[in-house]
Amino acid sequence: MKKIFLTLVAAAALHTASAQNSAVTNAILFQKQGTLDKARTEIDKAITNEKTSGKAKTWYTRGDVYQGMVDSPIYGKALQPGEGTKIAFESYQKAIQIDGKDGEYGKLATAKLDNLYGAALNAGVENYNGKNYGEALKAYQMAQQIRPADTTAYLYAAYAAEANQDFASAKSNYSKLMALNYKSPQVYGRLLQIARQEKNDAEAKQIIQQALQAYPNNKAFLLEDLNMDLTAGRGKDAIDKINRAIAADPTNSNLYAVLGSIYDQNKQSDQALAAYRKAVEIDPNNFDAQFNLGVYNYNKAADAYTKASKMDLASYQKSGKKLEADGKKYFQDSVPYFEKALQLQPNDRATISSLQKVYFRLGRTADADKMNAKLSALK
Repeated sequence: MKKIFLTLVAAAALHTASAQNSAVTNAILFQKQGTLDKARTEIDKAITNEKTSGKAKTWYTRGDVYQGMVDSPIYGKALQPGEGTKIAFESYQKAIQIDGKDGEYGKLATAKLDNLYGAALNAGVENYNGKNYGEALKAYQMAQQIRPADTTAYLYAAYAAEANQDFASAKSNYSKLMALNYKSPQVYGRLLQIARQEKNDAEAKQIIQQALQAYPNNKAFLLEDLNMDLTAGRGKDAIDKINRAIAADPTNSNLYAVLGSIYDQNKQSDQALAAYRKAVEIDPNNFDAQFNLGVYNYNKAADAYTKASKMDLASYQKSGKKLEADGKKYFQDSVPYFEKALQLQPNDRATISSLQKVYFRLGRTADADKMNAKLSALK
């Protein structure tokens, strides 16, 4: 009798194990039939049972089911944004952890992970577009783990972190990008913007120095560096610095344009004029120099008209007409510079607005109306 009882107990245990294994088998069968909702129910049972939760096959199957749901336009609707990709990724990782990369299911999971990269990126984009920036960041970090040497996920992760006001993560991702030899002025620019938002002047200065090492003739970085000197009351240092750069690279039009901007800030208009003219002489297509030459003449014209308008009658009769004539000439002199600037950047609002005002002051009503229409179209 005792022997029969033990046999019955053993049979019951075998039946229980078989029932649990059948959940994995059922999940595979439902998956093959295309009923992924039923496959999901079965495999979710299997991972919570101690008999099957420690098997690589269980976790690989779970990853495969959820990845199939992500790829399905029907069953994908049953998942939250990024949920399926996250579960598939974690499941494949678990399969590899249990089986090793050389095991049967470890190999299969490793291959599936590489295919999951695109899904992880898409999950990040979907969350980002839905303004769910924290989840977007997690999805991009998942993509980074799948392909650690691919720069796209790091760049997108940095954008998501910035949007989420997670500046530490943004800086970390930008730094990882540069460690992967992905360097661009935009990356340094974003790091600088973060330092500004954090009001960290020391870090901003350090970023600018690094940026200038990588891009020594970048006009924006040169201006930032020089503006830091000017803000700190080191105007002479700024001018000396740019003159040293010009001595090393005398045919660089941008350096003269930057020098003109510094003189402008110091209200040294004659020196600014000479620098802008030199920039245009070297490169007639230097937008900033052309625009600023237009501004120089425009301001001279405005000053002349303002002085004339403030004169009493006797003074005006004596020299007012001369001032207005000088003002008109300066307006006329500004036109070719503004027109060239507009040719170089046809949608620049400041240039269009400046030309509209100049044309109006010169009585060129039709041209002024054209600029007005162009401004309205840009809105």
